Amino acid sequence: MGMAWFHKAAELAVRFRLPMWALCVLAVFLDMLAPIFFRDFLLVPLFLDTVFTAAITFAFGLVPGMFVAVFSWLAECLYWGRFHFFVVCSIAEVLLICALKPAAPVIPYFASKGRIAATYTGLVAGLVILYLACAIAASVLAGVIDYATRLFLGIHLYYLSPEDAFRPGLIMADLPLVVENIFARVPVNLADRFVVVFGGYFISLGLAGFVRRILPCKGFT
Repeated sequence: MGMAWFHKAAELAVRFRLPMWALCVLAVFLDMLAPIFFRDFLLVPLFLDTVFTAAITFAFGLVPGMFVAVFSWLAECLYWGRFHFFVVCSIAEVLLICALKPAAPVIPYFASKGRIAATYTGLVAGLVILYLACAIAASVLAGVIDYATRLFLGIHLYYLSPEDAFRPGLIMADLPLVVENIFARVPVNLADRFVVVFGGYFISLGLAGFVRRILPCKGFT
């Protein structure tokens, strides 16, 4: 009776991919905790709030990635008691990862060293393109969202953000406010999205391997 229950539970896990969704729920909380840990305890002036969103998207695709992006945003809004629209940046990041994700290297057993080097060079080049696209998209979208919410909704940030360090020089340049908002975010997002994309990719390799061992079925990359 006990073994029958165990096999039934295993069948349900395979059918509904429960380990994958459990990792998605864990990723939601890790995305919320990561910026608190790095910003408040390590004093690293980066967001780092989408590392695990990226990892889940790399490992399992669009729907799980969207799940983590949206619920990470909801958890953050509920925890801090403040509403914002920056979830658009996370959604854009998930879409970019799905669209530009480089293929994993396939190395033949008797591949030469030159072939192996070329294979991994293509992977790194693909990740660099994805990283730059995510950094630019996050800077533009967040800058426009910040400008629009301040102007039309009167919503202001209640805390100092990493990009505030770059505002004084841009203010002296007398740029339009929306341009200032975008440019102030570029240096931060260039550093932040590097960690998100490359860190998320390597974390995803472990996640996909873990789920593949538990659920020996197709569909995990």
